[in-house]
Amino acid sequence: MPGAFELPLAARAFALQGLVDAVVALGCVIRGDTAHFDFVAGECAHGLQRVMLDTGVPVSFGVLTVENHAQALERASPDALNKGGEAVTTALAMVELLRRTK
Repeated sequence: MPGAFELPLAARAFALQGLVDAVVALGCVIRGDTAHFDFVAGECAHGLQRVMLDTGVPVSFGVLTVENHAQALERASPDALNKGGEAVTTALAMVELLRRTK
């Protein structure tokens, strides 16, 4: 993706193909000097939620919203703060939950 704002459209495309059980949306929005951060992060979250609700395919939100590059690296590292790993775990849990409800 060119940016986090485009993630919902890509997630929707995957969800509508019917070939995936879940979508894990990973990205990062770093706060800058303008309100752009707030709009991009919020609309990305809203769009991904809408994809999930409209398609019935779980979409896990793994988009980091951070103040700086160092925070992004810290949250993306494969340790206790691994937010990408958390997003995958969430997606798998939702797939299992939905399978049990069918």
